[in-house]
Amino acid sequence: MQAPHPTSFPPIEAGALLTVVTLLGLGAGTGVGLAAGAPAKGLIVGAVVGLPAGVLTVYRRYRGYFS
Repeated sequence: MQAPHPTSFPPIEAGALLTVVTLLGLGAGTGVGLAAGAPAKGLIVGAVVGLPAGVLTVYRRYRGYFS
């Protein structure tokens, strides 16, 4: 019986996940900012929250590849 081949890290999937989560943060921030009357400030807050959330999501999803 042969050992299973280790799977390689999927950079396309990780990049897509990072992009989707970041864009969701940007969209949510812009939507809240638009409702509050300041869409530009909402966009900035969405970027500040969305990018780290995307990085954390990718890390948590693929943490087995990093150790």
